Amino acid sequence: MLVLLAGIFVVHIATVIMLFVSTIANVWMVGTYNYETVSSGLWLLCNKTCGELPVRSDDAASLKTVQAFMILSIIFSVIALVMFIAQLFTLEKGKRFYITGATMLVCWLCILIAVSIYTARFTGQISPSISSHHGYCFILAWICFCFSFIIGILYLVLRKK
Repeated sequence: MLVLLAGIFVVHIATVIMLFVSTIANVWMVGTYNYETVSSGLWLLCNKTCGELPVRSDDAASLKTVQAFMILSIIFSVIALVMFIAQLFTLEKGKRFYITGATMLVCWLCILIAVSIYTARFTGQISPSISSHHGYCFILAWICFCFSFIIGILYLVLRKK
């Protein structure tokens, strides 16, 4: 049981770190233009230097939504981690980590909303003349989506022994 708790704790910390990286770094879409790498994230468009992300006026609300839900996912993941640690010391034996699991599933839902909106609205929109593909931040966000779901379900099933 101790090994299971330690494993869940380590995966949860890894998920929090990957959420921070995927939200902060600007490598959601990557392309090449004149043999130079161009990357686009949630905040900036970078080639040699980084500048403001050019967004059409009808996509501005979608980008703000993606940014907000990625930040919310980080907040809920950190809250779930703190709650898990607190419940380890305060929860009675035989009880389940319901609150922690529910908080982690809210994090999972925030990641789902953010990445789905980004996929639907911003895939391939660096520039029409640049062939682009998804960067590591986009992939990390989907990995965090999977991890947060698994961790949330494990918290709901797990009993303190």
